[in-house]
Amino acid sequence: MQPVRFIALPVAGLLFVLSACTPATSGQEHPSPSASSRTAERPAPDVDKSGESVREHPEERIRETYRGVTPKEWGEQVRGVITRFETKEPLIALTFDACGGPRGSKFDQALVDHLIREQIPATLFVNSRWIDANRDTFLRLSENPLFEIGNHGTEHRPLSVNGRSVYGIRGTSDPAHAFREVWLNHEKIRNLTGREPKFFRAGTAYYDEVAVRIVHETGERVAGFDVVGDGGARFSASQVKQALLSAKPGSIVILHFNQPNGETFEGLRQAIPVLKQRGFRFVKLEDVL
Repeated sequence: MQPVRFIALPVAGLLFVLSACTPATSGQEHPSPSASSRTAERPAPDVDKSGESVREHPEERIRETYRGVTPKEWGEQVRGVITRFETKEPLIALTFDACGGPRGSKFDQALVDHLIREQIPATLFVNSRWIDANRDTFLRLSENPLFEIGNHGTEHRPLSVNGRSVYGIRGTSDPAHAFREVWLNHEKIRNLTGREPKFFRAGTAYYDEVAVRIVHETGERVAGFDVVGDGGARFSASQVKQALLSAKPGSIVILHFNQPNGETFEGLRQAIPVLKQRGFRFVKLEDVL
């Protein structure tokens, strides 16, 4: 089998995490803002101890290494998922997702323009399908030093080694499929920007702990969140504002920048001055992790 990096892509993401994704099939992502109990990153399970680079051992190696390994966890905060960062300063990470697909390939120009105007850094998690539909916009965003580009997967699937589903969306079916979901978009981002993404967030942000270990083999880390900022771009402006104002130092906020018809931007616009008055500053994930 050819190394996966030469396989053509088979299909047409205070720190603010912009993550307004449209599910691959149906269902509702991140329906509730009640995420304050999420914990910081726990060590990933020690499944493979070889320490060898995934570039030296692509898809076939992943298939053999994880053959027969049974996951014990499933959710948004399994072992190895980073949900917040340690800090003694008033810092928040905003992250925004762009999921792609028929209902998820739009672009919230007003929201991004506001971030630029206010000079607010953010981590943008982009799906392969969104890149294909917005190539020029993606390149402009990737060239702006305010923004860090994160990997939001190839087909926007939950990351599983045994096909588990959530919100009606079937996850990746086996270790090799989980690897491709991460790696094909990793390589697309690298080839287009010249830089490798450091962080991955799966479609729906659901994982098993074995799939998280596979992400780590690509050199990326899994970025979760402790504040649901816009409920999959379904929150009203007042709900978005309330969620953002619940952030604490070290919080990672998940939002979306691919749903301009939603109210994420308006809620964000109202919340940012209040957060600044409280002394908060905004950071990219790569600045604090």
